[in-house]
Amino acid sequence: MSGPILLILRLLLTISLYAFLGLALYTLWRDLQNQARLQAARQPPQVSLARLDTSSAIVRRFTSTEIVIGRDLACNYPLEDTTVSAQHTRLAFRQGQWWVEDLHSTNGTFLNQEIITAPIVIASGDELRCGQARFRITLGEAVGE
Repeated sequence: MSGPILLILRLLLTISLYAFLGLALYTLWRDLQNQARLQAARQPPQVSLARLDTSSAIVRRFTSTEIVIGRDLACNYPLEDTTVSAQHTRLAFRQGQWWVEDLHSTNGTFLNQEIITAPIVIASGDELRCGQARFRITLGEAVGE
């Protein structure tokens, strides 16, 4: 009589072990799906560029992960300024930070009066200069609200 009881107990233990493993794997899979959904929904912080070299306060806000400034109309921020190259500067959201890089412009790109020779991290309040066009950068919050 103890033989069939031991067999039933072994079967119940095996079934409960597989049920536990299945539940653990399902929970991990569901958590990974939720994390992937959250990562896909994550938006970069808003970037506001306030034009400083004009008499009127022009502020443009961007929510995309890449912003190209230049004279070309295909740029995200086209400028009518002869000191600005067709594609002058790129702002890109990478590694959880905003970076600025010069796109081999003729008159250079300056961040806080320092010429940019390699991509560099930008912060809120930095001043960007493309040719003679000057901008104040604001990250994450709306300007004037």
